[in-house]
Amino acid sequence: MTEKCDAKKPRMEENLPALQTSNLRVHCVRLEPGMEIKSALLRYAEENNLRAPFIMTCVGSVTKATIRYAAQVTADSTVDLNEKMEICSLVGTLGAGAHLHIVLGREDGSTISGHAIGNLEVFTTAEIVLGECTDLVFNRTFDSRTGFPELDIQKR
Repeated sequence: MTEKCDAKKPRMEENLPALQTSNLRVHCVRLEPGMEIKSALLRYAEENNLRAPFIMTCVGSVTKATIRYAAQVTADSTVDLNEKMEICSLVGTLGAGAHLHIVLGREDGSTISGHAIGNLEVFTTAEIVLGECTDLVFNRTFDSRTGFPELDIQKR
């Protein structure tokens, strides 16, 4: 049995930016105990000349992490975590720096999440699949509306 959806389309006050499409190349990486995830991924992207990389999936565990919760007063309002946690999700872009968000599972089954600042030290493993948009370049341009450098997508 199918149901009809009567949801209204959201009204857009502004036109959406032009859609950028690209071919995709996939890179698979395993990080070992003691390695720092964010810096290792940035180094991998630089050494392999990835110009529009992003994280497709990541599973593993960490012994510590530095994160920032959403809507903090300043960009340096961070939390240092020092405990063994499962990586439940790690997503984001790596071009021209990194914009990563992470969800970590604690021993009691609760989760904690936020902007991954760094200090993501691998406990047992980090199995990561990276995607690369081979026809694009990811840059960061300061956006006065947000106060942050935001993703700027260009054709190669």
